[in-house]
Amino acid sequence: MSFNKTKEVIEEGDVVILYLNPNNMHSLEVKAKIFSKKGEFVDNVFQTTYGALKVISLVGRKYGSKIDLTRGWAHVLQPTPELWTMILPHRTQIIYSPDISLIIHLMELRPGSIIIETGTGSGSLSHSLIRVIRPSGHLYTFDFHEQRVSIASTEFDRHGLSDFVTLKKRDVCLEGFGEELKHKVDAIFLDLPHPWLTIEHATVALKQTGGKLCFFSPCIEQVQRTCAKLICERFVELNTYECLQREMNVQYRSLSILDFECLKYKHTNEDITQKNERIETEQEEKLLTINHAQSLPGHTGFITIATLPPF
Repeated sequence: MSFNKTKEVIEEGDVVILYLNPNNMHSLEVKAKIFSKKGEFVDNVFQTTYGALKVISLVGRKYGSKIDLTRGWAHVLQPTPELWTMILPHRTQIIYSPDISLIIHLMELRPGSIIIETGTGSGSLSHSLIRVIRPSGHLYTFDFHEQRVSIASTEFDRHGLSDFVTLKKRDVCLEGFGEELKHKVDAIFLDLPHPWLTIEHATVALKQTGGKLCFFSPCIEQVQRTCAKLICERFVELNTYECLQREMNVQYRSLSILDFECLKYKHTNEDITQKNERIETEQEEKLLTINHAQSLPGHTGFITIATLPPF
């Protein structure tokens, strides 16, 4: 239940993040017994590179605390949508935090918003959307794949989010969003191979006071075809964005500093002449520098936002 609200102490049934290092994190459900791969009911002991952890022993510990393993230690964290995006089991290609933050900003979401998401996939975006709109908002999310719907529904329930989300198996391109959502939705997000097939259904679901429609597409041809359909359905303010993350490293570096003594005069009794000599003295000094990372994330997809004006 840890996704539902901020907590200080771990309780039985919570989902926690076991943090070993930035590239090694795991989600654990705090309970005494689990089913093994052989179908046997066994003690819930999690094995890591730093030793074993008896998961039920986390009950009563504070979130963020350091815990001992048999051959080392780790930290136990309360889950957030950002951490979940990093460690969730991938059932489909997911949307990552940089794109998610831009999507939420463009759709102008707030507590109390009623929104539609298609398709649900691995639930990466769903968790972030729910955090923004709760406690009085609601997410309606659709996916055509029965197994993905079943797994995502179990995850929402285990994470304590069932009150804020309704998950349905539906091919929205053919069936639309349902009569119960007619003119009740503030914003719609589409992550589909053919988003242009849902635009007419979207105009029915959005409120008569207007609303936002956002879609994510990896190919510019999908963007062009969907934008043409949006214009035909009288959407305005169409804008397409590409969110590229650029990391910079801040570190101290030892650099050579050159010190010049520009002019030096030499005088002799026999010949009064002036000779210029440049004396170069090399020293090392530590300076705070910034440089770009060697490898930068590339293209993930195009994010397009459009507005349906009031009727």
